[in-house]
Amino acid sequence: MKKILLTGATGYIGKRMISVIAAQGYKVVCCCRDASRFSRSTDVDESLLEVVEVDFLKSETLENIPKDISGAYYLMHSMSNSDDYEDSEKNCAENFAEFIETTECEHVVYLSGLVNEKELSKHLGSRFQVEKILMESKVPVTVLRAGIIIGSGSASFEIIRDLVEKLPVMVAPRWLDTKCQPIGIANVLDFLIFVLFKEESYHKSFDIGCDDVLTYKQMLLEFARIRNLKRKIFTLPVMTPKLSSYWLYFITSTSYNLATALVGSMKIEVICRPESLSEIKRITGIQPFSYETALKRTLAKIQANEIVSSWKDSFISSRRDTSLKDFMEVPHYGCFTDLRSGTYDDREKCIERIFRLGGSNGWYGQGLWKIRGFMDVLVGGPGLRRGRTHPDRLHEGDALDFWRVLYADRKEGRLILFAEMKLPGEAWLMFKIYRGKLWQKAVFRPHGISGRLYWFAVLPFHGIIFKGMLKRLTGDS
Repeated sequence: MKKILLTGATGYIGKRMISVIAAQGYKVVCCCRDASRFSRSTDVDESLLEVVEVDFLKSETLENIPKDISGAYYLMHSMSNSDDYEDSEKNCAENFAEFIETTECEHVVYLSGLVNEKELSKHLGSRFQVEKILMESKVPVTVLRAGIIIGSGSASFEIIRDLVEKLPVMVAPRWLDTKCQPIGIANVLDFLIFVLFKEESYHKSFDIGCDDVLTYKQMLLEFARIRNLKRKIFTLPVMTPKLSSYWLYFITSTSYNLATALVGSMKIEVICRPESLSEIKRITGIQPFSYETALKRTLAKIQANEIVSSWKDSFISSRRDTSLKDFMEVPHYGCFTDLRSGTYDDREKCIERIFRLGGSNGWYGQGLWKIRGFMDVLVGGPGLRRGRTHPDRLHEGDALDFWRVLYADRKEGRLILFAEMKLPGEAWLMFKIYRGKLWQKAVFRPHGISGRLYWFAVLPFHGIIFKGMLKRLTGDS
């Protein structure tokens, strides 16, 4: 059985590629910088999965990867968590290219972004740099360049949905008149899997997209038409990139760093090279469906709660780019604690309430949570806008409003959350079913005097927030 290396296995595309690769009869070697964030898919046989912990910025960890791999997917991007992401992406690519030559790998497939040969944004320039590094490898490489990806949980789709559903009238930046060529997520996955081991594609780059070339304004209006919403859009020629980034950040659920990267790319026209698109269609036998079809398929998936992965669950949506393991051990010393317990009405119902916290389910009617979320957005945090990927399932690594899931075990009745809101310190929120009671614990480790002042400032509200939440979770209300 051939082994296929999958980098970025916890990312938006990577999570979906696991089952796609396994369905072809390959064993999937999933690379994760933090194995605790990897959730084993229920529809993939365990015998077809192997998880290895690798940080491509640390070349010594690459030895964890088996050498008997036949193919590899390079799906790593780190565009929005720090100012030096270009150097990080370059170093990752160099380490990967050097290592892959020591293995039995026959083919590497890299998913990049559509390139405008006349002008490149910082974001797309970084991806193009990675492409050139990988192409220099002795192992054959195929590059697939995609633009706007339309799919449940994709950043592009979520931005389109947020803008259209929240704003009846939009006064928008002039880059809404920029042309692009979108593609549905299902077609991206098809191209990725069916190009693997196709020798005609070796040492080449291909543009992938549907046949529709649209402006961002047309894409928004088409979404509105499908949703039966009347919308008016006016563009302003004076909105600067910084103002445009703030505009996206405050209206949509995107992070400010990601908004900045996207604005830089959206100002530049990116459409497929016709001959390139035609050739990859011929090689793979794939005919991408239209933008309208991609939207309808995506909306149907969301309606059915079939969101396999979301950009919000990656650290792109976070205020930090780090391993969850750094916070798994909840500290005791030098911390402030709020510990409460209550007798629940029914164990299973109590667990159900815990695992449905956040997102559209809310925090059990606590208006103070909404105020705290709004305040967090004002200072650059995620607030409550990220919501949750699934209405009643949680996995390690998932984003949950302004929290990150560190540990989730429904059978055990235990959930640990780490705060990603803007704080003068670090915070954890824990729930555990133990001896007929629900134990709820909030822990805050302050950073200096500002952290201590913050704790005492919010202390009067804890009695309302945490006491009320405990009562609702235990069914005592």
